[in-house]
Amino acid sequence: MVTSAAVQAAGRTLTVGVEEEFLLMNRADGELALTAPQLIDLMGDDHVKPEAMRYQLETVTCVCGCPEEAGSQLRALRRRAAQAAAENGCHLVASGVAPHRMPGADAVTPDPRYRELARRFGPLLACTGTCGCHVHVGMPSRELGVQVLTRVRPWLATLLAVSANSPIANGRDSGWQSKRYRRWARWPSATAPRAWRSVGDYDAAVSRLIRRGHAIDERGVYFHARLSSRYPTIELRIMDACLSVDDTVLITSLARAVVGLAIAELRAGVPIRRIGDVRVAAALNAAAHHGLAAPTRDPYTGRVVNHERMLATLLDRAPDADLIAGLLQRARERGTGAARQRVLWAAAETPQEFARLLAEATVS
Repeated sequence: MVTSAAVQAAGRTLTVGVEEEFLLMNRADGELALTAPQLIDLMGDDHVKPEAMRYQLETVTCVCGCPEEAGSQLRALRRRAAQAAAENGCHLVASGVAPHRMPGADAVTPDPRYRELARRFGPLLACTGTCGCHVHVGMPSRELGVQVLTRVRPWLATLLAVSANSPIANGRDSGWQSKRYRRWARWPSATAPRAWRSVGDYDAAVSRLIRRGHAIDERGVYFHARLSSRYPTIELRIMDACLSVDDTVLITSLARAVVGLAIAELRAGVPIRRIGDVRVAAALNAAAHHGLAAPTRDPYTGRVVNHERMLATLLDRAPDADLIAGLLQRARERGTGAARQRVLWAAAETPQEFARLLAEATVS
């Protein structure tokens, strides 16, 4: 039996870093603005970076000791990026997908890496253009990281359900909580991590995808959770870009708690039920469609439960449970990003009004 003290110790020593991807939308008409390269150059901020499409940019925190520290940095980064966007006739918008028309392959950022992606995956790149939230959790070794990846598999759908923030696409309500997931999952390497037994197994899987042409390099292997190719971290990538910083702080807290719990239970030898790849994929698709009400498998009992029940299970076991409980309660009061987007969509009379309302929510 893993003790509460062991779980707390495993969780509270873990550092985090957060990457948030955003859309740029024209103030005049609410359409996507292909101005990210110029805006990033003008900002001259190492924590603001280009993304695959010229209507996207990414902000990156420093290594942080806790989710609250990351939240402070994220608020400052959103404010600076939003101000720069406003000075260039744009809105900064946190949404998993663009709500209206997408400009296609002509919008690819003029960077050699993105040009190569466009050469190999042109139609796919042009129709995705999605924005995610990526949480890095510090990891003492790649060997431990691979074991943790196996343990976080059952929690990925819950992280997606909590973060879902992309219901509006192609100028209408898509009926999905996360349309981003549906688009992102088209990439051949965008899958849940497998139940690998070793670093060798993980590296072999990565090499196999590159060799088969499913990715251009290790960075281009888009597992929903993976070992970072650049940092000593696990990178959880399944989440939508969150509508508010409060949402991002919650999802960062949940991601760190899931990893901390995995480490503590590994050390204590606590077993979890093996959940097959097909069931993990089905749970992710259901979470993208139905959000927190979607069915999934409890990794301890094997029973089918919804994601509210999974969150309760996490609170029973995870480090910083009191803090996470408070964040979850506030999240329930304000609703998910997808629910709030739908309210704004109903209130907006024009595309430019919807873009303005999303932009206000992004920096609120």
